[in-house]
Amino acid sequence: MTDILHTIVEHKKAELAERMARVPLREMIVRAEAVRRPTVSMSRSLLRSPSGIIAEFKRRSPSKGWIAREARPEETVPAYERNGAAALSILTDEAFFGGSVRDVEAVRPLVTLPVLRKDFVVDAYQIYEARAMGADAVLLIAAVLSGEQCHRLTRTAHGLGLEVLLEIHCEEELGHVTAETDMVGVNNRHLGTFHTDVRHSFALAGRLPSDRPLVSESGLSRPESLRELRAAGFGGFLIGETLMKTPDPGAALRDLIEQSL
Repeated sequence: MTDILHTIVEHKKAELAERMARVPLREMIVRAEAVRRPTVSMSRSLLRSPSGIIAEFKRRSPSKGWIAREARPEETVPAYERNGAAALSILTDEAFFGGSVRDVEAVRPLVTLPVLRKDFVVDAYQIYEARAMGADAVLLIAAVLSGEQCHRLTRTAHGLGLEVLLEIHCEEELGHVTAETDMVGVNNRHLGTFHTDVRHSFALAGRLPSDRPLVSESGLSRPESLRELRAAGFGGFLIGETLMKTPDPGAALRDLIEQSL
């Protein structure tokens, strides 16, 4: 299968160049620094939550196509908060996931939980964008960034009051995890092939730091899996497709929480 991650990243770089031409970095920095709303700590929210579920708003994926094409974030995301989510994740990639920065802007006034801007971050510009749109945390993906890039982007995020969820997929990426990493995520889905295997989280659990929230991402649908992952040290669970493919994602979240605790 074609390396989907490479395709996405190359498209993201071209897309970013166009956005920067419309709104230069200097202006985006001004927008970010003008935001007065204090950010909400996603890591603390995960530590306090009995469920640890980061409920994700996701319209489509490169592997599955459209999941919920007509879904409205103004309806779905507040329903996640009402039904027990620990935090919220919103995909802002448009070309491959059907998302938009407008989705974060639309729900920010409607929720109090921390919001993760989930995208393929390749430049500090996107960190400033995240703060300007109202996010509380950003995702950094070790597979597309060097350790030094992660360090620089994390410092930029922290300077704006944002937290970082660092996503890894394999043992070779463990070196990207440092003392400054707020949360560590293990993606059970290989971003090159999109093959999913929850065993990735269990395989890496013992190698991850125990002094911050650990998040298992992708392929999570069974309450039994969440209980087993909690026992292995995970306190966060990023779940999108399982919820979004149902007629009522908020109710699906409530049922999953009730069955997994």
